[in-house]
Amino acid sequence: MNWNYIEKLEQIEEVKEKSFHKLQLIFKHSTRCIISKMALKNFENDFMLDGVVDAYFLDLIEYREISNKIADEFGITHQSPQILLIKDGKVIYNESHEGIDATVLKEFL
Repeated sequence: MNWNYIEKLEQIEEVKEKSFHKLQLIFKHSTRCIISKMALKNFENDFMLDGVVDAYFLDLIEYREISNKIADEFGITHQSPQILLIKDGKVIYNESHEGIDATVLKEFL
């Protein structure tokens, strides 16, 4: 999977801007959580939208401040793990924990 890694606060604004031209996805991952590791593995195995969706990965343990900014910016309660699908500067779909399913994203194309 071709992840773009989020490591700076400024990238959140870039994701929002890009979402007006192409769907943007953020996967918030906890490196300390087995559920997050399983969700990530399953998501990567099922993800078939390279080129259609820009996929961003956030290590929320290392970059908790960015995770908090994402929650504030998009008005979404923080979860871990969590995916956010962004279009036109707004979250159009979000899911967490065992509910994360890459195949559901096809419905938003």
